[in-house]
Amino acid sequence: MKGKQVFHLALAGALCAGMLAGCGDSDEKSNVTAAPSTAASSASASATPSNAPVTLKWALWDWEATAYYKPLIEAYKKSHPNVTIEYVDLGSTDYMTMLSTQLSGGADLDILTIKDIPGYANLVKQNHLEPLKPYISKAGIDTAAYGGTVEQIQVNNEVYALPFRSDFWVVYYNKDLFDKAGVPHPTNDMTLDQYDELARKLTAGSGSTKVYGGHYHTWRSAVQLFGILDGKHTIVDGDYDFLKPTYERILKEQSDGIVMDYATLKTSSTHYSGVFYNNNVAMMNMGSWFIATQIAKVQSGESKAVNWGIVKYPHPEGVPAGTTLGTITSLAVNKKSAKKDAALEFMKFVTGKEGAAVIASTGTIPAIKDEQVVNSIASVKGFPTDENSKKALTTVKTYLEMPLHEKSAEIEVVLNEVHDNIMTKNVTIDKGLADMKTRVGQVLKK
Repeated sequence: MKGKQVFHLALAGALCAGMLAGCGDSDEKSNVTAAPSTAASSASASATPSNAPVTLKWALWDWEATAYYKPLIEAYKKSHPNVTIEYVDLGSTDYMTMLSTQLSGGADLDILTIKDIPGYANLVKQNHLEPLKPYISKAGIDTAAYGGTVEQIQVNNEVYALPFRSDFWVVYYNKDLFDKAGVPHPTNDMTLDQYDELARKLTAGSGSTKVYGGHYHTWRSAVQLFGILDGKHTIVDGDYDFLKPTYERILKEQSDGIVMDYATLKTSSTHYSGVFYNNNVAMMNMGSWFIATQIAKVQSGESKAVNWGIVKYPHPEGVPAGTTLGTITSLAVNKKSAKKDAALEFMKFVTGKEGAAVIASTGTIPAIKDEQVVNSIASVKGFPTDENSKKALTTVKTYLEMPLHEKSAEIEVVLNEVHDNIMTKNVTIDKGLADMKTRVGQVLKK
């Protein structure tokens, strides 16, 4: 059939599929140095006629496990029947490293999915990404629609990617456990002290049937990032004394049995989804990416937490409700693509309002969150019907989990290692934070 969609796995013999792997201050200056661009690689370099047949190769990960890839391609095909999109699944394990390797080897890729900030910074340094500001201006793209995230990924006043997903942290809660305990449900304006108080009220029982009031997964972000919600600090500036109150609070909750023991979670490789599915926790801090998964698992019967909801992330005193942490997933164009015009147009669609509507229809949070998108997500079958859960989909301020910095990957290693040592009580909080400061300081001086 004319214009038939093509989905195929390129480079299958050479690549391994991985397992499934989820906003610093807008005034923060980037320390990433971009490779110099050339006139030949400007965003208007190619001149493919808009109606000529063209095949684009889209680098991504986890095709089978991701709900929005195929709908995005199908939606684009309706208005661009001349364009065929072939996906190249590089797997989620070490995706950004694999992408960098493929690009350095001259792989024939046009559209690039950017998974994280450290990987983005690395690709910019390696001069693999097409500068987008000329195209953004020419196409009339309003970057304000992305809530300040585009400004946060500028490198020397240039932008090399546009977000299409923007996940952020919320609190998932089990309504049945709250009702059983006779405790009012959490609200969208909950301070950290109020969260702690609720978690203590909801903790009950013992042994395998014990209900924990709260839950922190073993990612360092589940703990450390409470400390940056006041906007006064970042995790890349080399000073970490501000994290002490956060660690003191959560280690006390752990000692008091309000949350599960970190070392046990780590050694048993317990996944956060399991404890929520099995009604073991009343509240859980987690990203919005879990919404679609929880809906699907309730429908399949795997999740027993059938009566659930979400509220906005808990915040420090004096910080507006709706302040949270997040990650962005972006699209970029290969600087060496011979089909830049077509690739840029596809990028514009996916990262724009039309793409946002498609993404939202799958229960996934797009980068552009207008009223229509929020209504779309809230109307997905299985999404909680209470008004608080719908309101939790809007945010006031979102800080990136990892701000743009040329040493972000090395800093991340230190933060993870020291977090493990503190949470397992191998070192005291003071000693751990001092070690963090020393080691990150050494990284910054390189």
